[in-house]
Amino acid sequence: MATVLVLYYSRYGATAQMAQLIARGIEMVPGVEALVRTVPEVSTTTTATEPAIPEQGAPYVTLEELAQCDGLAIGSPTRFGNMAAPLKHFIDQTAGLWFSGKLAGKPAATFTSTASLHGGQESTLLSMMLPLLHHGMLIVGIPFTEANLTSTTTGGTPYGASHLAGADSKNPLSETESRLCKALGKRLGAIALKLRTE
Repeated sequence: MATVLVLYYSRYGATAQMAQLIARGIEMVPGVEALVRTVPEVSTTTTATEPAIPEQGAPYVTLEELAQCDGLAIGSPTRFGNMAAPLKHFIDQTAGLWFSGKLAGKPAATFTSTASLHGGQESTLLSMMLPLLHHGMLIVGIPFTEANLTSTTTGGTPYGASHLAGADSKNPLSETESRLCKALGKRLGAIALKLRTE
């Protein structure tokens, strides 16, 4: 079995829902399993502030799980056009994996949720790709052959899956956003399996 790690940080739950949909898309590919993980909150001094095991939701990711995955989907709510600090804090701890080249040649995708339509969805997706490129990962987006990409009126970009959560972060994922999450997961899973077996 190939394993694709779905790693996310979620503040109000939308990014967590996207992670679950992407995981469902990944597992539509026979021979591929999704491993859903999150990261703990950090304090203003960027130290972990949560217990070692979360009270609810996905378990916290380990560097070993990241090193062993065959593919990666990484997601965060938008913070001024960038990923949120808890996810960045985890990524900043991956220098050992970069030095050893553990992630080089593996496929990766990004996803995000924003409060407003022009709240930095695409810049967040692109900024999350930067450390992945430094790791030598192969970026997977959503091609325009995916019909939902041209019909969406909420989230969804060629750079990755996105969601318009609204100012109160209570908008449910639209049907189109949900389909695009699954499509991204399915594409990432298929590529991870193909690269693993070649």
